Amino acid sequence: MFIVNSYALAVIFCFITMLCWGSWGNTQKLAARSWRYELFYWDYVLGMVLFALLIAFTMGSIGSEGRPFLEDISQISSASFWSIILGGVIFNASNILLSASTSIAGLAVAFPLGVGISLVLGTVVNYIGAPKGNPYILFAGIALIVIAIICNGVASGKVQQGKKEGASKGIWLAVLAGTLMAFFYRFVARAMDLDNFSNPAAGMATPYTAIVIFSIGVLLSNFLFNSLVMRYPFVGERVTYKEYFSGSAKTHLVGILGGAIWCLGTAFSYIASGKAGAAISYALGQGAPMVAAIWGVFVWKEFKGAGKKVYWLLGVMFLLFICGLALIIRSGN
Repeated sequence: MFIVNSYALAVIFCFITMLCWGSWGNTQKLAARSWRYELFYWDYVLGMVLFALLIAFTMGSIGSEGRPFLEDISQISSASFWSIILGGVIFNASNILLSASTSIAGLAVAFPLGVGISLVLGTVVNYIGAPKGNPYILFAGIALIVIAIICNGVASGKVQQGKKEGASKGIWLAVLAGTLMAFFYRFVARAMDLDNFSNPAAGMATPYTAIVIFSIGVLLSNFLFNSLVMRYPFVGERVTYKEYFSGSAKTHLVGILGGAIWCLGTAFSYIASGKAGAAISYALGQGAPMVAAIWGVFVWKEFKGAGKKVYWLLGVMFLLFICGLALIIRSGN
């Protein structure tokens, strides 16, 4: 299987993760023109599962290092298997809430708040579980990102003033999503032998096996979580499976693409975690709010018409995110 053997390459993989995690929401925005997010989400999960299998049978099955995918998945212990499944279930619950928040409050609000909160809490959880890197520099970077999140929250609050009542619901959904999302990565990371991907301990998973099992956990839990959201939506009327199967091929493909983009980022984060450590790998990938905010501000014009103070707050947010990410990278050297 393909293994990252240098910290520099691990950082590059984490930046790809950040771009993917911050960009998949664009597919939801595209589909939303004719498609409820609850229906989009089924295609998103399908895309995640398909791409996980693709990367497992390609990058996860080539080379002379480590265990190839089929050999690895056949020896994984039940404890590791269920830990990864649990990670997938937790992620799915949080991501459905994040999708709901995006549909209500917009990309530039949901991602910086939801994923930003997830970054802060998740980095703490992952560092406690697998400490790696300089904690003072790492958490100094996290502190800057906390301030960036506050700036985004103030800016989004000013923009939401005077809008429909449901807009505040979108903000609270993002907060809840971020809190839940902080915990999924640790359950996956503890099922992998982060110290030795080349010769992992018996019963533990390689990153490629982990992403496949994780996506299965997301898919299975989706029959419960998304079915409930379809029947009892946060906003609007309930939607049915009949509506899903009446969607066009183009609309379905947009959702599948979204899941594939997210899965690519997640797989690269798992692959990089062996060299960078779970906390740094997770924290760098969760720089996604900055990417999402760029899409929301400059492409989707979600802050159009806002005053100068709002744009100053957004500018400070971007600057603090960049400085925070730089410190996180430095903490691993």
